[in-house]
Amino acid sequence: MNDPVASAETLRAALDGLLDGLPPRQAATAVERLIANYRGATPTDAPILRDRADVAAYAAYRMPATFEAVHAALEAFAEAAPEWAPGSHVDVGGGTGAATWAVSATWPGRRPVTVLDWAEPALALGREIAAANPALRDVRWQRSRIGAALSIESTDLVTISYVLNELAEADRATLVDTVASAAQAVVIVEPGTPDGYARIIEARQRLVEAGFRIAAPCPHSAACPIVPGTDWCHFSARVSRSSLHRQVKGGSLAYEDEKFAYVAAARFPVVPAPARVVRKPQIRKGQVLLDLCEAEPALARTTVTKRHGDLYKAARDADWGDAWPPAE
Repeated sequence: MNDPVASAETLRAALDGLLDGLPPRQAATAVERLIANYRGATPTDAPILRDRADVAAYAAYRMPATFEAVHAALEAFAEAAPEWAPGSHVDVGGGTGAATWAVSATWPGRRPVTVLDWAEPALALGREIAAANPALRDVRWQRSRIGAALSIESTDLVTISYVLNELAEADRATLVDTVASAAQAVVIVEPGTPDGYARIIEARQRLVEAGFRIAAPCPHSAACPIVPGTDWCHFSARVSRSSLHRQVKGGSLAYEDEKFAYVAAARFPVVPAPARVVRKPQIRKGQVLLDLCEAEPALARTTVTKRHGDLYKAARDADWGDAWPPAE
């Protein structure tokens, strides 16, 4: 199953089934409490997801957004390494396995996959959900503390999504060093907040120091050109909203935008984008303004007008997070 739209729809259908018999108000209350806990200080040895009802509610609420964010990061990585596909995958702190769905939507075929997480109810539910995806039916769901004591066997790809924010600074550093020593490629996703970006930059630096090349989103492996404290690099993924989303957040829109920050890096040669669109393009009469992170490295704004011909058409179709210019 490597069609991302089909994968997202299959995942959503499996998640809807989890809430059968769970009163909507109970599900919404569980999500609200869990969100509040996730925003606080979380001991690394105390799982927040305590039981099946907790996990079902939170998975139904968060898995689609996590899937879309991780898939967007993986697609950018795949564009930088078009001849490569992971032969094995470890998802660290993967919970119910959203990143495993995103990997299977990016690269076809089966591969050995291990999901590591401290919360046994999350792992159990992840196994149940994965039954809907043939590529994930042989995944190993393994209970493990995520932190300084973590041990990872050699693997092609490690994903770490929405995990670093749960760890103390020392545990974050140790985790990144551990996966760097075990993996050929690493993709890390965090919330698209200033703090999430700071954690990504911290992890990015450790990966570069360990000998990795940055594949995405940056068009270079040098230091980020953003002056600390002035801005932050993040992107957006469109997510279809469920009735549970609408109940928790209010409103009636059929979608929401998941803001995320990420880094994708590899030990093997990659061809990063010449530049990356780092803001939503501004479309004006006869011109498009693109804010770019360039390979120098530098941040720059370029204006594409009708006189640029096909490039102008491409600019009108460009989206936040895209490589620029587009591949011919």
